[in-house]
Amino acid sequence: LSVLQKVLDTAAEKNWQVTAVNVLTTTEEGYRLLFQDLDKSKDRQVVIDCESERLNAILNQGFMDIELQKFKEAGANVTGFQLVNYSDPMVSRIMQQWKNYDGREQPRVDWKKPKYTSALTYDGVRVMAEAFQNLRKQRIDISRRGNAGDCLANPAVPWGQGIDIQRALQQVRLEGLSGNVQFNEKGRRTNYTLHVLELKHEGIRQIAHWNEDDKLLPLTTDSQTGNDTIGVQNRTYIVTTILEAPYVMLKKNADQLEGNDRFEGYCVELAAEIAKHVGFKYKLEIVKDGKYGARDSDMKAWNGMVGELVYGRADLAVAPLTITLVREEVIDFSKPFMSLGISIMIKKPQKSKPGVFSFLDPLAYEIWMCIVFAYIGVSVVLFLVSRFSPYEWHNEEFEEGKDQPVPDQSNEFGIFNSLWFSLGAFMQQGCDISPRSLSGRIVGGVWWFFTLIIISSYTANLAAFLTVERMVSPIESADDLAKQTEIAYGTLDSGSTKEFFKRSKIAVFEKMWTYMRSAEPSVFVKTTEDGMNRVRKSKGKYAYLLESTMNEYIEQRKPCDTMKVGGNLDSKGYGIATPKGSPLRGAVNLAVLKLSEQGVLDKLKSKWWYDKGECGSKDSGSKVSHPPL
Repeated sequence: LSVLQKVLDTAAEKNWQVTAVNVLTTTEEGYRLLFQDLDKSKDRQVVIDCESERLNAILNQGFMDIELQKFKEAGANVTGFQLVNYSDPMVSRIMQQWKNYDGREQPRVDWKKPKYTSALTYDGVRVMAEAFQNLRKQRIDISRRGNAGDCLANPAVPWGQGIDIQRALQQVRLEGLSGNVQFNEKGRRTNYTLHVLELKHEGIRQIAHWNEDDKLLPLTTDSQTGNDTIGVQNRTYIVTTILEAPYVMLKKNADQLEGNDRFEGYCVELAAEIAKHVGFKYKLEIVKDGKYGARDSDMKAWNGMVGELVYGRADLAVAPLTITLVREEVIDFSKPFMSLGISIMIKKPQKSKPGVFSFLDPLAYEIWMCIVFAYIGVSVVLFLVSRFSPYEWHNEEFEEGKDQPVPDQSNEFGIFNSLWFSLGAFMQQGCDISPRSLSGRIVGGVWWFFTLIIISSYTANLAAFLTVERMVSPIESADDLAKQTEIAYGTLDSGSTKEFFKRSKIAVFEKMWTYMRSAEPSVFVKTTEDGMNRVRKSKGKYAYLLESTMNEYIEQRKPCDTMKVGGNLDSKGYGIATPKGSPLRGAVNLAVLKLSEQGVLDKLKSKWWYDKGECGSKDSGSKVSHPPL
């Protein structure tokens, strides 16, 4: 179990998912079923730790030893390793000698090329012979003296000359049927090469080498490239996609049409442009389960469009398929043809009716409080200045013909007149009295300038409040969603948005994922249309998290009752997907870059998002709010 423990320790360090299977009592039928399950789950890294006798029932290392004619006729893509290089002159010479010897000993038996096990046996005998010859040359006596040893002795009694034999075996280095034969200090074979072969229509050909140092070394030839290009041009490729407006939609008269003509949308035109640039024929097929693609944690199998590519049922995926790490591990993506991010969709709030005190809205509450305190403060200062200034005091005037009493001085700026003067100045109405002293006029002038600025700002902001209908939105960002529980929120049940929250390490998103995972009833929806309908029917009690491009499109569709709030939660892109190692990948990637540089991608988005909008410019885009000053 030491090998298994080492694998598990390495997996724990690198966060690998490891499934251990006991094959001790498994039959050949069990092996077949096991590998079928591995194929369905797309597990490609398999470590087998068992006896060599059992290994023969599991693997067939000799790629040239098995019958491949039926696979060749069926057009299957078969790749394998070959230890013996039959094109080597030395190997050919020994094989010919082998054939001649078998012909003399067994003339009636058809000769068959020896398997890799025979080649290893041949090399093993040569290694033993070479080691003993070296010991003989060194005059090392390896003969056992005395009685034979007890093989069952406990503790075991080592053979005295065993160390010499082991050292001699490790020092052997020769060129055998299986290539370079050499051993390290632990007695394991090293510095050998495996030949990677592939079965094509024209037969078996070598495509790469593998060794311990350089790992896989591909062999690229002009003929291979040419054959792939011819294959691309002569095949009709299956393009998987998903019904999702405005990317792929059925035409109104789809029942009367056939093939690709039944569909319309952004991705339909994008697929046509790519096919025109690359030069291949294609057929659009809608994914059966209606999903983008995620890996089932129980079955370990991929669904949706990703599953179609992984299991060879499609050659290309042209759809709003997000480029993610987990998908990139099993399929290949082109450069992004559209950039986007996760956004929040809510039901458009009702337009608020003006209240009794709505005239106070242009200025903030704090500003109004400061104005009141400033009004009272200026009035008190003006009252005190007038009291202490001699220029504000004057004798009262009496009518002629009446008795003149003793002259009495009066001051017009009492506390009430001071308040009245300040209020008249603030209301831009003026007053019958005015300060006579220099200090009083300075206080009054400062107050007049202050009221000029305040009234001008109030008038300008009031005009904006009267011309723009304000809508009160309960949610403005992801933080607002995470802090409350009154409004439910969710994502698509199978897609990259759900995976984003599931794998995120940001505190806000972790809190949101904890809520979504445990919410009852479930906040996840099967399709984007279901999420949109749930937002519209929830009366503002449900928010849907989806890609910003789709959010902007739905906002432009009737009945124009949804809106996007806040900024994007992340940044990502849509890409065109192909199976791993597909010859289409490079050509498709270049086509996407060319379409982007020519502005075709921008024209397509403008056509399907804004030119066909149904809500007009008034309700489109983000709502502009005017905060109070």
